[in-house]
Amino acid sequence: MSRPVLHNPDPQLRIKSEDVSAERVNTPEMKLLITELKETMKKENGVGIAAPQIGVHDRVIIAEIGGVATAYINPVISDCSFRKIDSEEGCLSVPGTWGVVRRHRSITVTALNEHGEVVVQKHQGFDATIFQHEIDHLNGVLFIDVADDIQKASRL
Repeated sequence: MSRPVLHNPDPQLRIKSEDVSAERVNTPEMKLLITELKETMKKENGVGIAAPQIGVHDRVIIAEIGGVATAYINPVISDCSFRKIDSEEGCLSVPGTWGVVRRHRSITVTALNEHGEVVVQKHQGFDATIFQHEIDHLNGVLFIDVADDIQKASRL
């Protein structure tokens, strides 16, 4: 079951999310949230989604890496490259808008997986961009807050 995606300027998108307690990780409620996030992302043709985008203020994101949508709970960027790259980004919560965001070229993410196990993963390029974009959502930051050269799609 997918959920509606909130659109800017909905104030729910600006609320900083709370960590998910260890006791909540394996609950039916969390499993349902992860399922809803994955289904919503797929329905909207996204490559990532964060819980605040559906009005839930838990630190949970979904990132599609290598064609697989995976949940990350309480994700943090534990290391990042000095070198940055420009990335053209859009967002399910800011439809029809794109911008260029300067992001770290590579990052290390530490999180819990949906089974409550600690995972540490290194990502680079587009995959690293997905994580940085989604983690920004958990902090109430939209890509348009940090983008240059913001463009809106013209209607035909």
